[in-house]
Amino acid sequence: MRRTRIFALALGSALLAGTAFSGTAAAAGSDEVVVFRTELSPLTVYEDPHGCHKLPADAHVLTNRTDRPVTVHADPFCLTPGLVVQPGYGSHVPPGSGSFSA
Repeated sequence: MRRTRIFALALGSALLAGTAFSGTAAAAGSDEVVVFRTELSPLTVYEDPHGCHKLPADAHVLTNRTDRPVTVHADPFCLTPGLVVQPGYGSHVPPGSGSFSA
């Protein structure tokens, strides 16, 4: 009986946390791609990105805060196949990545 109660509380907490997180993200209405470069550089924010965008040379992490997949390409013109980052996820950007398309 006690294990069932603990499990129910844990499950309820997890569901509540998930709902709060998704509600906050939806309420913010953010449609942006955020790129972390180094601790010495400010974040680079691409608001409402569409098409091809060249990444900073020292890009390190890309976060997709849009409602559609974003593709990271090895070239600066979005011509090569690339790594797809789903909405709400992020990815390390491989060294030499040149661009992303949204």
